[in-house]
Amino acid sequence: MENIVIDATMRNVIGKKVKALRRQGKLPAIVYGHQFSPMPILLDYRQASHSLLGISSSQLIDLNVDGQRIPVLVRERQHHPVTGNMIHVDFLAVSMTEALRAFVPIEFEGEAPAVKDFGGVVVIGLEEIEVECLPKDLPEKITVDLTKLEKIGDGVYVKDLIVPRGVEVLTESDEMVILITAPEGEEVEEEVAEGFEPEVIEKGKKQEVDF
Repeated sequence: MENIVIDATMRNVIGKKVKALRRQGKLPAIVYGHQFSPMPILLDYRQASHSLLGISSSQLIDLNVDGQRIPVLVRERQHHPVTGNMIHVDFLAVSMTEALRAFVPIEFEGEAPAVKDFGGVVVIGLEEIEVECLPKDLPEKITVDLTKLEKIGDGVYVKDLIVPRGVEVLTESDEMVILITAPEGEEVEEEVAEGFEPEVIEKGKKQEVDF
């Protein structure tokens, strides 16, 4: 797959003054990383919003900053609370010769026979896993084939995932990715509960910061 390239220019305007740039159809952003000094940049909103649509946090893209190509990952996208428009993007600059850690999304494909034939209920435990690898080996997603889940109780765990060569999975191998449970039946549900404790992450309201 060909790398996505987004044009950018250096940005001298920071703080609240960037609002004027947004009215001009520009999108403020910043690039930072290991041994990389933070670089405020400016993108064309129309091009950037189109190019970043559907991009995951593990998909490598190139920023063309005044003619300088910088391989990056999208670390964060801030959106306006009312319009939903992007108002700021954080990019992580990466070295193609140094291993990095990233979260890769899990994509489920197909239909589980246990659901179609037995009315099983799908319980999803993970939607992403953490990996470590060189940027060139970083997968955009990990695919799970649901057609192999034929009966109630069948499931997929991290140790069952197929990852590309050169990719080390950091998430615990016994973490549940997906499980098919009975539509009704307290015994099965209790067994599942004993082996799986959902992680609860509390997130506070994020304060908007302009770089």
